[in-house]
Amino acid sequence: MTINKGDIAMRYVMNKLRYLAPALLGMAAASSHAYAEEGDYQTLQNEVQALRQELIEMRAILKQQNASSASQEEVKSLRKEVEATSREQSSAANADTVAHIAGYAAVGLTDRSSNGSSAFNSASFNPIFHVLYRDIALAEAELEIKAAPGGTTETKLEYASIDVFLNDYTTLVAGKFLSPLGYFRQNLHPAWINKFPSISPGFGEGQAAPSSEVGLGVRGGYPFGDGKKLKYALYIGNGPELEVESGEIHRIESDGYTRDVDRRKVVGGRIGFVPLPKLELGISAAGGGVGIKGESDRSYRVLGTDASYQWKQFDLRAEYLSQRVGDLATSTAPQGGTWKAWYGQVSYKLLPTKLEGVVRYGKFMSPQADQRQEQWALGVNYLWGPNVMAKLGYEFNQGLAGKATDANRWLLQFA
Repeated sequence: MTINKGDIAMRYVMNKLRYLAPALLGMAAASSHAYAEEGDYQTLQNEVQALRQELIEMRAILKQQNASSASQEEVKSLRKEVEATSREQSSAANADTVAHIAGYAAVGLTDRSSNGSSAFNSASFNPIFHVLYRDIALAEAELEIKAAPGGTTETKLEYASIDVFLNDYTTLVAGKFLSPLGYFRQNLHPAWINKFPSISPGFGEGQAAPSSEVGLGVRGGYPFGDGKKLKYALYIGNGPELEVESGEIHRIESDGYTRDVDRRKVVGGRIGFVPLPKLELGISAAGGGVGIKGESDRSYRVLGTDASYQWKQFDLRAEYLSQRVGDLATSTAPQGGTWKAWYGQVSYKLLPTKLEGVVRYGKFMSPQADQRQEQWALGVNYLWGPNVMAKLGYEFNQGLAGKATDANRWLLQFA
C-alpha cells in the first residue's frame, strides 16, 4: 500500500481546525472575560491564521504530488518499454541465427548526342540477403531485378554462396561468387559505389573482365605491422563459356555456370598488397580450359594488375585485365584471341560541398572491330549521403564508325 505524505499532512491540519473551531465559535458568542483572557483569544487567532497558511501550503504540495504522480506513470511506462527492448536485444544477442536484408537501386538516362536519341534506359533493384550462423558461417545472395527494353522484367542471380569462417585470416567460400580476378568487378561495380554512371569499356559482361564463377575458394588477409596487409582470394571453378557467331568468338561469357562444357576447371585468384593504409597494389592470374559445348577444350588464361590510392579528397584508381583464348583447329570457331582492357580514374570531393568531380580514361581491345573502344569521360556527382547520389557524366567515345561504341553520350543516374 502506498502512503501519500500530502494526504497525512492535510488530515493533520483538518483535525486541528476541527478541534479549534468550537472554541473559536464559543469565544465569539460570549464575553472574552467570561471564557478566556484577551491574550488567550489573540493566541488562538494567531494559531488559526497559521493553520490557514499551512492549509494553503498543503494544497500546493498536493498539486505538485498530483503532477509528480503523472510523471511517475510516464516513468513506469518508459521503464516497461526499456525492459521490453532490452529483452529483445538480449534475445537477438543470444540467437544462433541472425538475418539481414540490404540492397541498392539505380535509375539511368542516356542521351546520345550524335543522333539526338534519349531514353530512360535502366531501372534496377538489387536486394541482398545475409544469414549469419553464430561466428561460424554466412549465407549470402544478391538478386538483380531490372526492366528490359521490351517492358518485361529480367531477374538474375548475381551471387549465392556459403562463407565458412575458418579463422581470423581465412574464409572458405562455396557457391556462385563474384570473380576475384581484378578489383572492379568484385568491389566497385554496384551503382552506389561506382563513381561514374557507366562501366569503363571492357569491364562489362562478356568483355575483358570475368564477372562471376561457380566453384570453391578461400579468401582473407594477413596484417603484418605498421598498417601493412597481404590480401588473397584463390579459387577453382567451372570457368567461362564462349559465344560464337559466324564462325568467330564474339564474347567470353562468365555469368557463373553450374556446368563445365569443356570438362576442365579454371584455377586462379588475386593477391593484394597494402604497403600503406591508403595504397593497395594487386595482381591477378588464372588458367585452365574453356570451350564450346560438344567440342574439345582449348587453353584459357587471365592476367591483370590494379592499383588504388586515397590521398586527402582524391581517389585514384587504375586497372588492367586481359583474357586469352587459344586456337583450336577442329572447332567451329578455330581462331582464338585476346580481349584486354584498362582504365585510369581520378575523383575529387569538393568539400565542404556535396559535389564530387570524376575524370576517367578507358580502352578496350577485342578481336572484333565493332567492340573496340577508346573513351574519355567527365562527371560530377551530388552526394545526399554516403550511399545516395546523383551522377551526371559525358563520354567522348571513339570506336568503329556508325556503331554505338563511336557515339558520344550524356548519362544521368540516380543510385
